[in-house]
Amino acid sequence: MSRSHKLFFASLLAASALAGPAMADRLGLGREALPEEISAWDVAVLPDGQGLRPGSGDVMTGDELFADNCASCHGDFAEGLDSWPVLAGGDGSLTDPRPVKTIGSYWPHLSTVYDYVHRSMPFGSAQTLSVDDTYAITAFLLYSNGLVEDDFVLTHENFTQVVLPNAEGFYPDDRPETEYPLFSKEPCMTDCAAAVEITKRAVDLNVTPEDADGRPAGTMPDIGAGAAPAEPAEPVEKKAEAAPTEAPAPAAARESVVKTAAVAPEAPATADTAADPALVAVGEKVFKKCTACHKLGEGAKNGTGPLLNGIVGRPAGEIEGFKYSKPLLAMASDGLVWDDAALHAFLENPKGFMKGTKMSFAGLKKEDERAAVIAYLATFDE
Repeated sequence: MSRSHKLFFASLLAASALAGPAMADRLGLGREALPEEISAWDVAVLPDGQGLRPGSGDVMTGDELFADNCASCHGDFAEGLDSWPVLAGGDGSLTDPRPVKTIGSYWPHLSTVYDYVHRSMPFGSAQTLSVDDTYAITAFLLYSNGLVEDDFVLTHENFTQVVLPNAEGFYPDDRPETEYPLFSKEPCMTDCAAAVEITKRAVDLNVTPEDADGRPAGTMPDIGAGAAPAEPAEPVEKKAEAAPTEAPAPAAARESVVKTAAVAPEAPATADTAADPALVAVGEKVFKKCTACHKLGEGAKNGTGPLLNGIVGRPAGEIEGFKYSKPLLAMASDGLVWDDAALHAFLENPKGFMKGTKMSFAGLKKEDERAAVIAYLATFDE
C-alpha cells in the first residue's frame, strides 16, 4: 500500500473515532462509522493477502471478462494497444535499453494486480467488477504471462502461493543515506573564475550517446518500426501473375506450370504463390494481435518473440539472436518444421501444442483466421 493510501485510511479511521460519543458531546455532529461503511472504503489488498475478499475466478472466465472490459485498451492478449500499456510479455527484458515492463516481467506482487483492477478498472467504470470477476481477470493475466496453465483457478486461499518472477527484483530506496549527502554540502564560493568562455557545445563534440539504431540513447522506439508493409497486396499480386486464381486452369495448363516449376527452381511454386489477396488482407488485420511481440518486413528485429520473416516452411528455432524456450528447442531438435499443419496446430492452441511455451495468448480458435494469418506470413521472405 502506498504512503498516501495509508494516510487516507488512517485519517478515515481517526475521523470515525472522532465521530463517536466524545465528539457528539462537544459538537452534536457525526456518528460512529458503520462496519459496512468502513468495509466499502477499505478495499486495499496487501502483498501478504491482507484485505482479500473470499472468492475465486478461472482463466477462461477471465479471458471473456478481459475481452469485454479490458481488451479495447490492452488488446485481446494483454499486448497493449496504441499508448495503453502492455500487460504481458517482456520476459528477461529488464536489462535491455528499452525494457518491457509488464506483470510477468516487472511487477513484484500479485496483490497489486488484484488491487488495481478491483479499485480502478475498467477505465471509466471503476469498481463495477465483482470480487469473482477480479479474481478471474487476474488469473487470465497470469496465464497471459505464461505463469499458470489454462485450467488454473485463482482463489483467496491460493492467492499468496503465486509468486511473480520479479518478486525479488526490488530493494529499499537507500538514496537518502547513500547519495543525498553527496549533494548537500556547502558550495565553494571562493577563488571563482573571473569569466567563463564557451568554446564548444555538446553537439560539436559529438558526446551524445547513441543507441544501435543511431538515434540518441533512450529515444522511444518507433511504434511502426518493423511493422508489415503498408501495401502488402502489391507483392502478392505480382506473385499471383504466375498462377492466376480468377478461374481454374485446364489440366494441361496446370501440368505445364508444374513442369515449368521443375526446370526453374529459382521460382518454386510455394503455398503463397496463389494466395488470395483478400485472404492476405484479412491475415494482416488478424496479425495485429501479434505485433506487440512479433515483427515482420524489411528491417524487422527480434522482440519479445522472434521476427517472423520467412517463417512458413522454416525449421523451428533458427532465427539468429533469439533466445528460444527449452520446449521449442526440444521440438526443433526432433525435426519440427513450421509448415502449414504445424502452424495451424500451434496457432490454435500454443500451450496445447507445445507444453511450456512462452507464447502468452490462448490461440486463434477460428480456422479461417489461422489460414489468413499463415497466408499473410507467407508473403514475407527471409
